[in-house]
Amino acid sequence: MHDPNCMFCKIAQHEIPTKVVYEDEHVIAFDDIEPLMPVHTLIIPKDHYANIVDDVSPEVYVNVFSAVGKVVDIKGLRERGFRILINTGDDASQSVKHFHVHILGGGHMPRPNDQDWGDAATNADKFYDKKD
Repeated sequence: MHDPNCMFCKIAQHEIPTKVVYEDEHVIAFDDIEPLMPVHTLIIPKDHYANIVDDVSPEVYVNVFSAVGKVVDIKGLRERGFRILINTGDDASQSVKHFHVHILGGGHMPRPNDQDWGDAATNADKFYDKKD
């Protein structure tokens, strides 16, 4: 099942050229065109799912997450470390509505708690009264 209007489905079908990092019959991994880190690779299932909770079968999860180790090895991140990121929905800034996993690495990344999340940020002290 493919969405003819989905950019990632077109990449999976080789209709849009990209730098393929890894591919098998179930998934394709390619470098992000707007990388956030020295290594920024996406892994997508070849079938279309709008996001990670779009009736995705367990087999699809296995295929996608099995590819993580392969991509990490290809990119030389196993010993250095990496981050996996999955954005789901508009509030999470999912820009392409096709389930995909970001693998980020190649340099130090701050912990999510150390980042400035702007006006959307919440902290426990905003919810609980401090008692002396």
